[in-house]
Amino acid sequence: MINLSAFVPNVHFEQIPIKNLVSNQDYQRNLSTSHIARAAANFDLYQINPVKVSRRDGINYVFNGQHTIEIVALVSGTRETPVWCMIYDDLSYEHEADIFANQMKFVKPLNPYEIFMANIEAGSDTQLIIRDLVESYGLKISNTKKESCSICAVSTLESIFTKYGFHTLDRVLKLTVGTWEGEGSSFSANMLNAVARLIVAYGDTLNDELFKEKLGASSARSLIRTGKERRSGSLGLAEQMVIEYNGKKKSGQFKLRIKNLYDKSQTYVPEADMPETQPEEYSQDYDEEDYPESDY
Repeated sequence: MINLSAFVPNVHFEQIPIKNLVSNQDYQRNLSTSHIARAAANFDLYQINPVKVSRRDGINYVFNGQHTIEIVALVSGTRETPVWCMIYDDLSYEHEADIFANQMKFVKPLNPYEIFMANIEAGSDTQLIIRDLVESYGLKISNTKKESCSICAVSTLESIFTKYGFHTLDRVLKLTVGTWEGEGSSFSANMLNAVARLIVAYGDTLNDELFKEKLGASSARSLIRTGKERRSGSLGLAEQMVIEYNGKKKSGQFKLRIKNLYDKSQTYVPEADMPETQPEEYSQDYDEEDYPESDY
């Protein structure tokens, strides 16, 4: 019979009260109070992972899961609360540190498209509404630019929808499709963010038909290039859009004041402006925080 023990961790599981766990080793990172507070506010029992513990000299040292135990303690209101622990009895301090340092080396994180599609399968209202809205314009959400009439900037769609609602995202898509008629570059994160900036900054002052006429005279790619010359990200692109929209007229009822883009009381500020040169297969705008630990 084949011996497979070399492929199975020598561990056992116990429920241990949080008060009996120690996570102050020097190799541990500092606790993120903002992460703990955010996770506690969105607590989900099914997202809790077992805490990895090294039992040395009768002491339970946490080497993966220090945020988990703090989240559970905060939500439950007591450190008497037990958590499931995956316990190693044969680790040295140095081995713990090595495991902690390398635990995420070969872990492939989910990208925004994969998270979005998983939420679709879970029946999440937000993602379902966004998908249906995108498809109503003959487009689809994808993870590659190689597909025609596709949007890869998933995080941007979610950000605009979350911050400003259905109607703002609807208008962003309507203007983008109507102006550049499906040009691939027009669906980049920075382009969508720039159009959103204008809609939020100018509201009904922004004339949709004039926008399509003026901005449609230039390709999305050329606007991206000239916008970069002003400044990086969607703000430089938004400035260039205002310049193109206004044309040479010095006054008039449709003229937009560029300073409105900087009014913080009404300006849309994307969570992250991404460079336009993104990998072909992952052209979303990544704005997730990276916590190199498999805890909740």
